[in-house]
Amino acid sequence: MKPSALVTGATGYVGGRLVPELLAAGFDVRCLARDPDRLRDHTWADQVEVVRGDVLTPETLPPALAGVDVAFYLVHSLTTGEGFERTEEEAAGNFAAAARDAGVRRIVYLGGMAPAGTPTAGLSPHLRSRVRVGRVLRASGVPTLELRAAVIIGSGSASFEMLRYLTERLPAMVTPRWVDTRIQPIAVRDVLRYLVGAASAPDETAGAGGVYDIGGPDVLTYREMMLRYAEVAGLPRRWIVSVPVLTPGLSSRWVGAVTPVPASIARPLVESLRHEVVCADRRIAALVPDPPGGLIGFDEAVRLARTRVQEAAVTTRWSSASVPGAPSDPLPTDPRWAGGSLYRDVREAEVDIPPERVWRAVESIGGETGWYSFPLAWAVRGWLDRLVGGIGLRRGRRDPHTLRLGDTLDFWRVEALDRGRLLRLRAEMKLPGLAWLEMRVEPSDDGRTRYQQRALFFPRGLFGHLYWWSVAPFHALVFGGMVRNLLRRAGQDDAGGAA
Repeated sequence: MKPSALVTGATGYVGGRLVPELLAAGFDVRCLARDPDRLRDHTWADQVEVVRGDVLTPETLPPALAGVDVAFYLVHSLTTGEGFERTEEEAAGNFAAAARDAGVRRIVYLGGMAPAGTPTAGLSPHLRSRVRVGRVLRASGVPTLELRAAVIIGSGSASFEMLRYLTERLPAMVTPRWVDTRIQPIAVRDVLRYLVGAASAPDETAGAGGVYDIGGPDVLTYREMMLRYAEVAGLPRRWIVSVPVLTPGLSSRWVGAVTPVPASIARPLVESLRHEVVCADRRIAALVPDPPGGLIGFDEAVRLARTRVQEAAVTTRWSSASVPGAPSDPLPTDPRWAGGSLYRDVREAEVDIPPERVWRAVESIGGETGWYSFPLAWAVRGWLDRLVGGIGLRRGRRDPHTLRLGDTLDFWRVEALDRGRLLRLRAEMKLPGLAWLEMRVEPSDDGRTRYQQRALFFPRGLFGHLYWWSVAPFHALVFGGMVRNLLRRAGQDDAGGAA
């Protein structure tokens, strides 16, 4: 009989990559997700059971944990907003109690590496939360294996994206003092191997659980990581000068201005980098032996990650998980909002272009392709969003040609996807209201293709109404141009395909 595993955080960066590794290792896999549809388009979706639930809603957890041998706790929020530590501990407590009541044999938790000898109170909020969550899980009575990692190097990880963009975009930089802090990075492939190994280890080896540091073979400062990244990437030598005046807040804003990682997510990463995070021991090798070729070194991890990026083969990204605090209200329906304020900008066109060609242009929108209209206006909107603490326009997209439900697309997220027919995006920028952008493609009765585009905005308060009417004069330029240029692009693809 196959062992069974529950994966929480399957829509996130590590969880989305762990599921196929567990399947390959012979596990029956169940995923816990607040929105099961978010997992629908993964290649492994038809091989797993998906249960709707939320670690902050205790009554949803028993069905997910029933009959499970190993439960992976991969829930974590890259935020330091007010009350986040309390929320993290509450979520872990709910999960731990439900796992104990369900008779789960083992919990595996991926936490953050803490510097040896540093009191919990002296840690950054991000690391302190990770440590406390581990304590809550271990206190459940369920044997818990807590694996603590520092910087994870892999295509699409927030840490790698931060390192990549800082190094590639800045030939010379003035940096905070944390660039000289020692770090033991680890390749995401080794993280996944340790997680699967922790789940597979026999009870006599795993015992009652414990805390294990996991890291790669190299111990480097962040300065050395940037210099070695530049060498692997074939870039000229980078010039780095550290100064003591850049606080974590200023540092995170600097990172947010240069990289796709917004300041709100960069801050907990930056605050953690002020700690020296080096494995205290190698006890993990007794639990999960090293592979025959040894652990993946930093340079090789960078090469592997860069290859994935260049080949557009990034399976999950740091932005895969929902943005904390992002609105989740459903798209308003006309009957429900009759008499209310739901602003619309609707544009339609019929063309002599096959529907599949129009859809190809729709599904390629955003990222490097852009938004088919007035690039400066989109860029300015992205910068304005960053200035007020939003995510901005530079998150890009996971894949240049195909989308999955739940994918991030610059400052949007894919909320609905009916491939070939419908793409609906929900705005995740800072707005005084809720916004959607919807694109539909369908054949018309006369053999042509009908394209419909709707921008929808539900204002909150007076400022929401003022916002809509302040940008409405530009809609003809932005949204009208989008229709014309998208269909022009589709026509070019059609001509190219017919040649």
